[in-house]
Amino acid sequence: QVQLVESGGGLVQPGGSLRLSCAASGFRMGHYVIGWSRQAPGKEREEVACVIGDDGAITDADSVKGRFPIFRDSAKNTLYLQMNDLKPGETAVDHCAAFISTCFACSGTWGQGTQVTVSS
Repeated sequence: QVQLVESGGGLVQPGGSLRLSCAASGFRMGHYVIGWSRQAPGKEREEVACVIGDDGAITDADSVKGRFPIFRDSAKNTLYLQMNDLKPGETAVDHCAAFISTCFACSGTWGQGTQVTVSS
């Protein structure tokens, strides 16, 4: 069974950090395009970052460049998003997802999401 399970969300103060994890089962992450997206209350989903294929090429949104490194541990078949210098407007439900060839294509495998709350 193909499955993604996120963890690591929680409550953090502005300026703080969280590391999100996405554990994959039923497939090898290195064979797919995998990424993180987030959806803040009342807003559209934002594509945050992707890791593409075996070579690990990375794309990320301008809003998180330099703050949210994305990386993959192939041995653990797990994707991570290190979220640094979090801002109050970044409260959201964060999801990881896997796709055959194009990040955030119409068809993919999604995790259930993890809540990130940035508040003092």
